[in-house]
Amino acid sequence: MDIQPITTTQQLRVGRPWLLSGHGTETNQTITLDVAKFAENTHWERGIKTVEAHFKSGLPLALNTTSGLYEPYDPAATDGHEIFAGLLDTETQFGVGSTRVGGALRVHGLIAPAKLPVAFDPAAVAKSTASLTFARA
Repeated sequence: MDIQPITTTQQLRVGRPWLLSGHGTETNQTITLDVAKFAENTHWERGIKTVEAHFKSGLPLALNTTSGLYEPYDPAATDGHEIFAGLLDTETQFGVGSTRVGGALRVHGLIAPAKLPVAFDPAAVAKSTASLTFARA
């Protein structure tokens, strides 16, 4: 067996068109995402190599109170992730096959919901722990 190191460079898109102000950045919280709960292409994309991937920034998240991990917000759930917790603040890189990955949760700030990477209606949120302000379209 011959093992050779391989070096690659990949640039993540840091743009957050959904973020209308830097206000609230200092209140971001460190969280752990449950990778298995997210769908490829909807929530994350593969990188240059098939073993690299990244979550899209701006994903609406919730805490699953059973696992203690964050996953996509689902208002129809009954295990805690029906409570909107905030948005994934930045694109977050991980290795395909990983089960958990750390991330930053935005809980405060001014947001353009129409520019989030997935459909999200802030008016339909019944329960939330976040203090986000959503601009009207």
